[in-house]
Amino acid sequence: MRKITVIGGALAFVLATGLPAAASTGSTGSPEAAVPVASTVSANTVRTTASAASVGAVRAAAPAGTKYHWGPVRSAAGHSGRAAADVWVSDFSAETFVVSGTLRDRDAHRGHCAYVRARFHYAGGGTGWARPSTTCRASTPFRLSSDGEITRVDVRVCLLDAGRVPFRCHADPIKAETIAGWPR
Repeated sequence: MRKITVIGGALAFVLATGLPAAASTGSTGSPEAAVPVASTVSANTVRTTASAASVGAVRAAAPAGTKYHWGPVRSAAGHSGRAAADVWVSDFSAETFVVSGTLRDRDAHRGHCAYVRARFHYAGGGTGWARPSTTCRASTPFRLSSDGEITRVDVRVCLLDAGRVPFRCHADPIKAETIAGWPR
């Protein structure tokens, strides 16, 4: 879907920018011939604007400063609801590694909420936990960052019960070699 939108938008842009010269001279050189072409240009311009807006919406889905889309991480099954996080990560060579995205609470129980936390494995050795991000809303953005260069991150998504204790957790390990060949 994305490629079709981008290609369609690019084609519409080329057609729209190439037609104004033809519209000014007209095919027969008369001003009457220029009128239908001008209306075609405005229709193409409208389509181009709509395509550019949809491409911009796709680009806007990525949080600022992120490079790779890891995808959804969901809490463990076996409950009537779940928590889910749409995860984006920065480059592993960055001084401060960032895990960001959208946290979603998909649990119908009144006191249950969604929870995401990241455990960073540092290049110099040792591990550290980022502060957790929680939400009881349908959807909330989150951003978790490291204190230095890392070799691996474990993204943990859970449900929180009414006492704010995590349960039904699932962790996805993300390594540099896993995303090394991914498109940016």
